[in-house]
Amino acid sequence: MSTVLIDTYDLAEAEQVLSANYTKQRLNPKPGAPTRTTVERSHVGSMITDELSYSYDLKTLADPLADIVLCRVRSGLLERGLPGGHTVVTGASQTTAMGAQAELPIPVDMQRPHFDTFHIDRDLLDRVAAGPDEPGETASIRLTSEAPISPGANAYLVSVIDHIKNDVLPNPHAAASPLVAGNVANYLASAMLEVFPNTAVLEPTIEDRHDSTPALLRKAIAFIDDNAEREISLVAIAESIHVSPRALQYMFRKHLDTTPTEYLRRVRLHQAHLALVAGDRMKTTVGRVAADWGFSHLGRFAIYYRKHYGVSPHQTLRR
Repeated sequence: MSTVLIDTYDLAEAEQVLSANYTKQRLNPKPGAPTRTTVERSHVGSMITDELSYSYDLKTLADPLADIVLCRVRSGLLERGLPGGHTVVTGASQTTAMGAQAELPIPVDMQRPHFDTFHIDRDLLDRVAAGPDEPGETASIRLTSEAPISPGANAYLVSVIDHIKNDVLPNPHAAASPLVAGNVANYLASAMLEVFPNTAVLEPTIEDRHDSTPALLRKAIAFIDDNAEREISLVAIAESIHVSPRALQYMFRKHLDTTPTEYLRRVRLHQAHLALVAGDRMKTTVGRVAADWGFSHLGRFAIYYRKHYGVSPHQTLRR
């Protein structure tokens, strides 16, 4: 469910609302067009996503952002100024990670933009991947550019955003499910690490390979089995057995030929299967069961379910 934060022609009001919800900023419109500003807000769990529209060209200067603001432009143009005279230009169907460098102010030249934003907690990047190890300290993962590494990477991120906007937000069961919310946040953060240059180190080190015994694997599996109904991240699973996320990924690949995330997904699928088997077809719905176990897209859930059980989830519920 979305909420209109603002729909106004009053620049002072727009500036006040945007400053309160993003960071302190000044709007400097170019003359000649009505100055209508609209912001519509939705939530997936604690993650905020907005749809913003400006009916006019303008320049903005904003203070550094607390969060990374992932933007997907629908129409118009965003031209972000960077130190050294460099710019990042983002047009229709393109993405940018504003505030990737936390300490920098945000000057942007906008041409009647209509775009989506996602507020990404910087710590979320640390929770979905492992950072470079330094003696005596754990380094935080940082994005090193606000622009995607390639057009193909940008297209992938756009497809992730479309899934969230078109499949998750309109589905009240999915949008309200803590598991779906956690999955969506992790999914988006993981996609950003694939799309934007960053400091993450994803290959296992020699030490990681040593931390991959079957005994540790059994403990990781037990932790996943016992906590599948909760929002758990790759980092949380790794911390439960005192290894790095890379070591965890390596042991699952080595012994099970899968990933910890995929194993968790299978456990949740099995729990959804049990709920459908025990369900009352007059009261239970496939959509609710899927959302309860973290599956935000009903069609994809049905395909995944049939692949593993040979029948549709609706057939299981009707038995």
